[in-house]
Amino acid sequence: MRRQTKATLYGLGTVLLWSTVASAFKLSLRVMDPLQLLLWSCVFSLAVLVLILAARGRLGLLAGMSRRQWLLSAGLGFMNPFLYYVLLFRAYDLLPAQQAQPLNYTWAVTLSLLSVPLLGQRLGARRLAALLVSYAGVVCIATQGDPLGPGVASPLGVGLALASTVVWALYWIANTRDTRDPVAGLAANFAWGTLYVLAAALLFSDPVVRDWRALAGAAYVGVFEMGVTFVLWLTALRLTDSAARIGNLIFLSPFLSLFLISVFVGEDILPSTLAGLALIVAGIALQQAGPRRAGA
Repeated sequence: MRRQTKATLYGLGTVLLWSTVASAFKLSLRVMDPLQLLLWSCVFSLAVLVLILAARGRLGLLAGMSRRQWLLSAGLGFMNPFLYYVLLFRAYDLLPAQQAQPLNYTWAVTLSLLSVPLLGQRLGARRLAALLVSYAGVVCIATQGDPLGPGVASPLGVGLALASTVVWALYWIANTRDTRDPVAGLAANFAWGTLYVLAAALLFSDPVVRDWRALAGAAYVGVFEMGVTFVLWLTALRLTDSAARIGNLIFLSPFLSLFLISVFVGEDILPSTLAGLALIVAGIALQQAGPRRAGA
């Protein structure tokens, strides 16, 4: 099988798995609170990442990390998985999945915006137009298509969903300085993150979960949202001769996710959700448009 075909299959597999997690979040939160879901998801994800390292013969990378690298993971692990998923899961707890999922998808727009002051990038006319189009979609979703109506159903939920995009964007900007093996670095981040979540669960929740449905949901989220998909996506990018072509597959995810939310969560997808998501995706596509190198 050609490398590009393999890359496409890995990319499509990743997108398919990512498309299921919004439904998994919402279904899991019916039988456990956000901190419980996050704690057990982190446990399962960390186990999977360690197993992947062991299967690749790279488990020694964890033991070989310097004190500085572990301190870096302490900071990165606080942002992701701890703070990012605390905000995101609480947003899903407050909002319909069809609102939380597209709002969280704006992280690419937030990353572009934060890159201006933090990375010294310029905010050109095309990027500014992309931001305006995407955030018009946010307003459409948050107000259910009626910006002059009574207001946002859950301002806190919308605020938390958008705040999660800021944390995620900051995490990836900070992560650009990390030169470690990606899987080993992520495992170290999750080791710290699990400790943070455990402390929060002991203070504000109950880390003990007895419902098998809750544990099954956490296992699914931990394996397929936080663990395996990361490795599949990295593999796709390594195999492809066009990162842009693989990157474009991600545009399938939010629309497929809405379909799965409708089927498995039972939400009636509102026209305002579809319109808002279309604006968000259009803004991201506009942002990514522009001159590309040959082969892209």
